[in-house]
Amino acid sequence: MRIGSGIDVHAFASVEAGRPLLLAGVRIDHPCGLEGHSDADVLTHAVMDAILGAMRLGDIGRLFPDTDDKYKDADSLKLLAEVNTLIRERGFSLVDMDCVVMAQAPRLSPYRDQMRENLARTLGVDVDQVGVKATTTEHLGFIGRQEGIAAQAVVLMEECRC
Repeated sequence: MRIGSGIDVHAFASVEAGRPLLLAGVRIDHPCGLEGHSDADVLTHAVMDAILGAMRLGDIGRLFPDTDDKYKDADSLKLLAEVNTLIRERGFSLVDMDCVVMAQAPRLSPYRDQMRENLARTLGVDVDQVGVKATTTEHLGFIGRQEGIAAQAVVLMEECRC
């Protein structure tokens, strides 16, 4: 068994940028999306980092560098599908995952089940193996000032020693 943890942070883009706010591929009703090279899906990025960490493959910046135009505005769920291919190729399986999104706004509980379903479907696991929750920072720090969103993920993975 192996564990991995991942953290990602993105600042909000300006309203004028017209970027959608995406978390685990779910479009969240909010006037601002997040800044980033890809679609800036902070939750999916944290999940990928946790998985890659458990497999000792570095982080998403190593696999999907922000210096490569190939990943400009990339769909993070498609990148997660590529990570899922690595899971299978390397003889691993996802046992369990728990995630937390830190955002003062918007309220994320209405989107929780859809986020869990998207992550589970992309990783080919049962939705019961995917936990997603949200919290605020009680108006403290950059999250509390609504300057951005952070996410953290922890995974438990099993390596097949066949």
